[in-house]
Parts: sequence; C-alpha cells; structure tokens
Amino acid sequence: MSEHDRDREAREALERVRRDTDTLGSSALARMGRRAGEHFGASDAIGSAEGGGTDPVELWGRRIGRALSLVGVVILGLWLLVQLGIL
Repeated sequence: MSEHDRDREAREALERVRRDTDTLGSSALARMGRRAGEHFGASDAIGSAEGGGTDPVELWGRRIGRALSLVGVVILGLWLLVQLGIL
C-alpha cells in the first residue's frame, strides 16, 4: 500500500467519524448561527485594509450598515403582514 493510499484512507476514516458524530440539526444550526455572527460582526473586514491592517471606520461602517439592513427587513416584514391583514 502506497503512502498516498494510506493518506486517502485515513482522511476517509476521519470524515466518517466526523459525519457520524455530528447531529444533523444541531450542527447545521450551530453553523448558521456562527456564520450570521461572523457576518454581522464584519469579520470579513478584518485584515482587508491595505497592508493587512484593519480600518476601524470600515469595520464599524459594515457593522452599522448590516444592523440597519436587518432592522429594515424586519420593518418591511411587519409592513407586509399588516398589508395582508395578519397583524
């Protein structure tokens, strides 16, 4: 058995263990929560400035903009429910 075959077999075994130990609902929910937290925390802006630094104005601008967009979506959703006569 070659080195490549052993590496592939080990990776497959680790993937099976990971897949078997994850609970489908909780892992997907945890991933979605983590991604939402990273999105609204503007983690994509960290280290994106020239030279690898973080521009605080850009970081807070993204955070404020994303928070305002969330507020706007909630308001539009409520307005839609009122227009439909549900609320």
